[in-house]
Order: sequence, then structure tokens, then C-alpha cells
Amino acid sequence: MFERARRFLQFVTTATILGIAGVVFLVLWDYYTAAPWTRNGQVRVQVADIAPRVSGQIIAVKVKDNQFVHAGDVLYDIDPFDFQVAVATATARVNEREADMTLKTTQETRRNRLTEIAASQEEKQLYQATAEVARAQYAEAMAVLSQARINLDRTHVHSTVTGYVTNLIMAPGDFATAGTPNVRVINASSYWVDGYFEETKIHAIHVGDRVRLDLMGYNAPMWGHVVSITRGIATANATPSTQGLPSVDPVYTWVRLAQRIPVRVQIDSIPPGTQLVAGMTTTVTVVGSKGKRAHDTLADIFDRLHDAFMGGRGGMGNHR
Repeated sequence: MFERARRFLQFVTTATILGIAGVVFLVLWDYYTAAPWTRNGQVRVQVADIAPRVSGQIIAVKVKDNQFVHAGDVLYDIDPFDFQVAVATATARVNEREADMTLKTTQETRRNRLTEIAASQEEKQLYQATAEVARAQYAEAMAVLSQARINLDRTHVHSTVTGYVTNLIMAPGDFATAGTPNVRVINASSYWVDGYFEETKIHAIHVGDRVRLDLMGYNAPMWGHVVSITRGIATANATPSTQGLPSVDPVYTWVRLAQRIPVRVQIDSIPPGTQLVAGMTTTVTVVGSKGKRAHDTLADIFDRLHDAFMGGRGGMGNHR
């Protein structure tokens, strides 16, 4: 009797273990094949290409590579001599035009006070037109002076964003060309993550879904949410060929790989001590939508198994 009970207990124990293993296998299989997650994620960032508005030789570089700067900080200075001369020339021109305008306006006023006998109507109109031309020339000179002053101020090239100077290779003596970027600043507030999901998982992803982000070099996860799903990716079959017709590859393979669709994730929280770098590899897991779980994470799976077989609540799910 004792031997039979022992064998029955062994059978029940073995069956229970196999049952648990089967459940774990099925859940993990569903997780790895159907749940919206991917190891193919990457940290992205916006980079400001800063170009000077005027051309000239660089006389001083105010920043270093990878230095943190605020919007408005001076990055480098361009030789201001030519622009100072332009301001002085424009100022002299303004003074000249102002004196001429004052003279012509005085003549116009004097003629308008004369009677028709002393000055004809045509003569008054002539002086009036001359005064208008003088006023217009003064306004033009003022505009030139304003532009000259702005150009002088633009010899100090400022950062347009708050962030980190990157890949700085300029040095004093280099020539800066207007409109040509020569300094790049990473926008520190623009980091996001692109998750490249298989097309078979896109149907389970929606804008607003909560997302867990696991950086390869850190243990603590980041959290974010889906902000958009890319609506199109490039295809080689659409490339124009002879007569502008599409070039279609006739090769067909029996093994067809699912396309990867970019999903943009906004980062909502970053653990202390985490240093984001554009290009970092990230595991992206969609874990919930509006507070409801969309698909189980591994921690959730073990929590549920613990509840079912141990009658308690494990601590692995407290990461949310």
C-alpha cells in the first residue's frame, strides 16, 4: 500500500511538473512569436546643423567637443573687421542722407508757405518730390545700416538648441562660409527610440501603448509610449528602370522574412545614472495600453505562474 501511494505521488508530481513546463513552453512560444517586442531597437536623436549667416575667417572657438551648451551660447567668432567697416560706412551714409533730407524738407516747407505769385504750383510740386526722394534715400540708408549691424552681430555664432556639441573639428583659422554647417549640436531634449517590429506584430501595436525599453548596457528599464507607426518603407521593386518602368526582381524564395516596420517611441522616464547615446541598442516591448496589459512580459509570466501554483504574489512584477 505504501509503495503504491509513493508511486502515485511520483506520478502526480511528474505530471504536475510536465504540465507546468508545457504551460511555460506555450506562453513563452506565444511571447516570442506573437507578442509585440523586438531586440531591434535604437536610440535616436535630433541634431542641429548650425551654419554661420556670414562668411569669414574663424578667430576663436568658444567650445570643446562633447561640451554641454545652452541655446544662445556663443560657439565661435568670425573676424569682425570687414563688418565693422561696413557699419561705419553705412553710418556715414545715414548721416549724409539725413542732412540731405533735412535740407530738402526745409526747402519744401519754405516753398509751400509762398503764395501762388511767388512760387508756382509746379515749382511746389517739384520741391515736394525732391523732398520725398530725400526721405526715401534716408530710409534706404537706415535699412543698409540695420543690415550691417546685424551682420556684425552674426560674427558671433550662437547655438540654436540646448545640448551637446558633437564631432567638433573646426579650429581658429578655418574659413566659415555662410549657409554651410560647420558645428553640430545634439538636442538634449529630443531623444526617442525607434523599434523595428516585424510586420506580423504591427496589428497589436497602437498609438499610446505603454512601452518598456531595455538598453543593452543598463539593467534598469526606461519607459515610454508609442507616438507613431511608420506608414511606408522603401522597396527595391519600385526603383525606376528602362523608360521609367519599375524594376521587379524575378527571384522568389520559399523562405520569406517579415519586413521590419519602424515604430517611434517617446521616452517618458529615464532611470538615474542612465546616459543616453544616439545609436544605443534597445529591446522594445509593448506592455500595455491605457493601463491595460497588451501582452505579457517575462516578469508577468512568472508572476502569473507563481499565483497559480504557489498561491502568492511574486516580486518580479513590481517593476511597473
